Amino acid sequence: MVQLKTIFKSFHAMEAQMITARLRTAGFQATVLGELAALSTEGGSLATGGIRIQVPAAEEEEARALVDGLLNHPPEEDSPDRSWE
Repeated sequence: MVQLKTIFKSFHAMEAQMITARLRTAGFQATVLGELAALSTEGGSLATGGIRIQVPAAEEEEARALVDGLLNHPPEEDSPDRSWE
């Protein structure tokens, strides 16, 4: 069984989905956990402790680095996103 590690927690479903999409595009096996519970519970994700993004333990370090880069160095607004090149 593959051990999963939580690399990011969000209180916003869209943020969690966008980060997961970027991870998957980069080749990581990212999974979103707790989104449905957060969206269907009174109090939302705050009441459920947030929406978690998990990856296999072997991918944890590299995936964290990618997420940190996304959050700390977003693309310039006036320049096109060329991460797909």
